[in-house]
Amino acid sequence: MQLEQLFQMQKALDQHIEENHNLQDEDLFDRKVLALLVEIGELANETRSFKFWSVKPSSAKEVILEEFVDGVHFILSLGIECGFDTEPMDLNKQELSLSVTEQFLCVYDKISIFQKNKSLADYINLFQSYFELAVLLGFTYEEIKKAYFHKNEVNYLRQQNNY
Repeated sequence: MQLEQLFQMQKALDQHIEENHNLQDEDLFDRKVLALLVEIGELANETRSFKFWSVKPSSAKEVILEEFVDGVHFILSLGIECGFDTEPMDLNKQELSLSVTEQFLCVYDKISIFQKNKSLADYINLFQSYFELAVLLGFTYEEIKKAYFHKNEVNYLRQQNNY
């Protein structure tokens, strides 16, 4: 999976936000980690994968994909924050053996490990785990990329409208 273009787009968006909100000298790492955790919770809520007590179906695929891409934005942003945006990364397709719920828990675990260590290896493990979740949710890289481009535009518009 090629991430260079997504990193470039995210870097431009991050710089735009930081300039608009006068955050250039702020350490945003922990806030971005928390934002990622919240976004993944919102994603899980839309999939309803953990809601054993409910018969209501999951949200539409487009809604779930949009929530997934919100997580991609923050994972990319965290990588930029750590200087990993120029590192070669090869996210490979893995043999998947976990349920969607188990994969969500795995992603949360990987976030916690990355937050503590801030290592490139832990960052790649987090990204890999998140894209394994995408596969379980039925998303292709092309769908993710297209949705990322769209949401990136939406995020710029939100900034222009004082979101």
